[in-house]
Amino acid sequence: MNIPIILGTAREGRQSEKVANFVLEVIRKSGVETSIVDVRDYRLSASDNSGQSPQAKKLAAIINKADALIIVCPEYNHGYPGELKMMLDLLYDEYYDKPVGLCGVSLGPLGGARGLQALKLTLVSLSMQIIVETVYFANLRTLFDEQGKIKDASYEKKVSGLLIGLASRLE
Repeated sequence: MNIPIILGTAREGRQSEKVANFVLEVIRKSGVETSIVDVRDYRLSASDNSGQSPQAKKLAAIINKADALIIVCPEYNHGYPGELKMMLDLLYDEYYDKPVGLCGVSLGPLGGARGLQALKLTLVSLSMQIIVETVYFANLRTLFDEQGKIKDASYEKKVSGLLIGLASRLE
Protein backbone atom coordinates (compact mmCIF):
# COMPACT_ATOMS: atom_id res chain seq x y z
CA MET A 1 0.00 0.00 0.00
CA ASN A 2 1.26 3.48 -0.90
CA ILE A 3 -0.17 6.54 0.87
CA PRO A 4 1.67 9.83 0.31
CA ILE A 5 1.18 12.70 2.76
CA ILE A 6 0.56 16.11 1.21
CA LEU A 7 2.00 18.94 3.31
CA GLY A 8 -0.46 21.67 2.40
CA THR A 9 1.37 24.92 3.12
CA ALA A 10 4.49 26.65 1.87
CA ARG A 11 4.43 29.35 4.55
CA GLU A 12 7.76 30.19 6.19
CA GLY A 13 7.90 28.91 9.77
CA ARG A 14 5.06 26.48 9.08
CA GLN A 15 4.04 24.43 12.09
CA SER A 16 2.23 21.88 9.90
CA GLU A 17 5.58 20.33 9.06
CA LYS A 18 5.74 18.94 12.61
CA VAL A 19 2.38 17.29 12.06
CA ALA A 20 3.34 15.90 8.64
CA ASN A 21 6.55 14.42 10.08
CA PHE A 22 4.60 12.84 12.96
CA VAL A 23 2.01 11.36 10.56
CA LEU A 24 4.85 10.07 8.36
CA GLU A 25 6.43 8.34 11.37
CA VAL A 26 3.15 6.66 12.40
CA ILE A 27 2.34 5.52 8.86
CA ARG A 28 5.84 4.12 8.32
CA LYS A 29 5.54 2.09 11.56
CA SER A 30 2.53 0.35 10.05
CA GLY A 31 4.61 -0.82 7.09
CA VAL A 32 2.83 1.35 4.52
CA GLU A 33 4.94 3.01 1.83
CA THR A 34 4.72 6.76 2.32
CA SER A 35 6.51 10.04 1.74
CA ILE A 36 5.82 13.74 2.16
CA VAL A 37 4.67 15.63 -0.92
CA ASP A 38 5.47 19.27 -0.15
CA VAL A 39 3.41 22.00 -1.86
CA ARG A 40 6.61 24.06 -1.99
CA ASP A 41 7.73 21.76 -4.82
CA TYR A 42 4.60 22.48 -6.90
CA ARG A 43 4.27 26.26 -6.80
CA LEU A 44 3.43 28.02 -10.04
CA SER A 45 3.22 31.69 -10.93
CA ALA A 46 -0.35 31.20 -12.18
CA SER A 47 -2.98 28.48 -12.19
CA ASP A 48 -2.38 25.79 -14.83
CA ASN A 49 -4.56 22.73 -15.26
CA SER A 50 -3.12 21.64 -18.61
CA GLY A 51 -1.31 18.73 -17.00
CA GLN A 52 1.75 19.60 -19.07
CA SER A 53 3.94 21.51 -16.61
CA PRO A 54 6.86 19.65 -15.03
CA GLN A 55 5.11 20.05 -11.65
CA ALA A 56 1.89 18.49 -12.97
CA LYS A 57 3.74 15.54 -14.52
CA LYS A 58 5.67 14.94 -11.29
CA LEU A 59 2.48 15.14 -9.21
CA ALA A 60 0.56 12.88 -11.64
CA ALA A 61 3.20 10.17 -11.25
CA ILE A 62 2.85 10.32 -7.45
CA ILE A 63 -0.97 10.38 -7.46
CA ASN A 64 -1.23 7.56 -10.02
CA LYS A 65 1.03 5.35 -7.90
CA ALA A 66 -0.82 6.20 -4.66
CA ASP A 67 -3.56 3.95 -3.32
CA ALA A 68 -4.83 6.79 -1.14
CA LEU A 69 -3.70 10.20 0.15
CA ILE A 70 -3.42 12.03 3.43
CA ILE A 71 -3.53 15.82 3.42
CA VAL A 72 -2.06 17.78 6.33
CA CYS A 73 -3.75 21.16 6.06
CA PRO A 74 -3.43 24.22 8.27
CA GLU A 75 -6.27 26.65 8.69
CA TYR A 76 -5.53 30.21 7.62
CA ASN A 77 -8.33 32.75 8.16
CA HIS A 78 -11.01 30.03 8.21
CA GLY A 79 -9.76 28.61 4.90
CA TYR A 80 -6.98 26.49 3.50
CA PRO A 81 -3.76 27.64 1.80
CA GLY A 82 -3.93 28.91 -1.76
CA GLU A 83 -0.81 27.01 -2.77
CA LEU A 84 -2.58 23.75 -1.82
CA LYS A 85 -5.51 24.72 -4.07
CA MET A 86 -3.17 25.52 -6.93
CA MET A 87 -1.34 22.22 -6.49
CA LEU A 88 -4.57 20.23 -6.41
CA ASP A 89 -5.79 22.07 -9.51
CA LEU A 90 -2.80 20.82 -11.52
CA LEU A 91 -4.66 17.52 -12.06
CA TYR A 92 -8.19 16.17 -12.25
CA ASP A 93 -8.61 12.62 -13.62
CA GLU A 94 -5.80 11.26 -11.44
CA TYR A 95 -7.83 11.98 -8.27
CA TYR A 96 -10.97 10.15 -9.38
CA ASP A 97 -12.29 7.86 -6.61
CA LYS A 98 -9.01 8.17 -4.65
CA PRO A 99 -9.56 7.80 -0.88
CA VAL A 100 -8.25 10.77 1.10
CA GLY A 101 -7.77 11.26 4.84
CA LEU A 102 -7.47 14.69 6.40
CA CYS A 103 -5.40 16.14 9.22
CA GLY A 104 -6.35 19.66 10.25
CA VAL A 105 -3.82 21.92 11.93
CA SER A 106 -4.24 25.13 13.92
CA LEU A 107 -2.74 27.13 16.73
CA GLY A 108 -6.26 27.45 18.17
CA PRO A 109 -8.63 24.96 19.78
CA LEU A 110 -10.48 23.71 16.67
CA GLY A 111 -7.58 21.94 14.97
CA GLY A 112 -8.19 23.43 11.54
CA ALA A 113 -11.83 22.27 11.32
CA ARG A 114 -13.01 25.33 9.38
CA GLY A 115 -10.18 25.07 6.87
CA LEU A 116 -10.93 21.41 6.31
CA GLN A 117 -14.59 22.18 5.67
CA ALA A 118 -13.52 24.49 2.85
CA LEU A 119 -11.03 21.93 1.53
CA LYS A 120 -13.70 19.21 1.45
CA LEU A 121 -15.67 21.18 -1.15
CA THR A 122 -12.67 21.06 -3.47
CA LEU A 123 -12.00 17.37 -2.82
CA VAL A 124 -15.63 16.49 -3.57
CA SER A 125 -15.34 18.42 -6.85
CA LEU A 126 -12.27 16.32 -7.66
CA SER A 127 -14.37 13.14 -7.06
CA MET A 128 -12.22 11.97 -4.17
CA GLN A 129 -13.48 9.70 -1.38
CA ILE A 130 -13.13 11.69 1.85
CA ILE A 131 -13.04 9.27 4.76
CA VAL A 132 -14.84 10.04 8.01
CA GLU A 133 -11.80 9.52 10.23
CA THR A 134 -10.19 12.94 10.52
CA VAL A 135 -7.45 14.03 12.91
CA TYR A 136 -7.52 17.58 14.29
CA PHE A 137 -4.18 18.83 15.63
CA ALA A 138 -5.20 21.75 17.86
CA ASN A 139 -3.19 24.15 20.03
CA LEU A 140 0.03 23.47 18.17
CA ARG A 141 2.08 25.77 20.38
CA THR A 142 1.76 23.28 23.23
CA LEU A 143 1.14 20.01 21.34
CA PHE A 144 4.77 19.58 20.24
CA ASP A 145 7.98 20.00 22.21
CA GLU A 146 11.00 22.11 21.21
CA GLN A 147 12.43 19.22 19.14
CA GLY A 148 9.18 18.81 17.19
CA LYS A 149 8.04 15.68 19.03
CA ILE A 150 4.39 15.32 19.91
CA LYS A 151 3.58 15.43 23.64
CA ASP A 152 0.16 13.76 23.50
CA ALA A 153 0.49 10.00 22.88
CA SER A 154 -3.20 9.68 21.96
CA TYR A 155 -2.46 11.14 18.52
CA GLU A 156 -0.70 7.96 17.43
CA LYS A 157 -3.96 6.07 17.92
CA LYS A 158 -5.89 8.80 16.06
CA VAL A 159 -3.55 8.63 13.05
CA SER A 160 -3.70 4.82 13.14
CA GLY A 161 -7.49 5.11 12.99
CA LEU A 162 -7.16 7.36 9.96
CA LEU A 163 -4.97 4.73 8.31
CA ILE A 164 -7.50 1.99 9.11
CA GLY A 165 -10.24 4.14 7.55
CA LEU A 166 -8.19 4.57 4.38
CA ALA A 167 -7.33 0.86 4.22
CA SER A 168 -11.00 -0.09 4.54
CA ARG A 169 -11.76 1.90 1.36
CA LEU A 170 -9.12 -0.12 -0.51
CA GLU A 171 -10.49 -3.58 0.30
